[in-house]
Amino acid sequence: MDEKIIFKEESYRIVGICMEIHSGLGSGFLEAVYSEVLAKEFIKQKIPFEREKKLDIYYNGEKLNKTYRVDFLCFDEIIVEIKSAVFMHDNFSKQLQNYLKATNKKLGILVNFGEKSLNYKRIINL
Repeated sequence: MDEKIIFKEESYRIVGICMEIHSGLGSGFLEAVYSEVLAKEFIKQKIPFEREKKLDIYYNGEKLNKTYRVDFLCFDEIIVEIKSAVFMHDNFSKQLQNYLKATNKKLGILVNFGEKSLNYKRIINL
């Protein structure tokens, strides 16, 4: 069954880094702080990424003029959206699902640094 998990190793590395950051900083900082630290850790751990990456949006196979700006695009395939909220709101997941659907990316990782324990969710675009 493990062979069906898309981007297993890559997502494991990303989530592991997020856990390290949360363990070191805890909750309560602004999203921008976690974003900066995450970028530093991606560089340190040699994770290929682009920060605040603009992605084209497609509708019925046609590219639109508007774009989405995602927090991170890792390995050129995985959208990583970070939050610093008291709880993981359903709207966060819906936002990431829309990003995946509109950009034809297969995997998104939603990470919330704002809770007592790190909360994350893998979202797959089938």
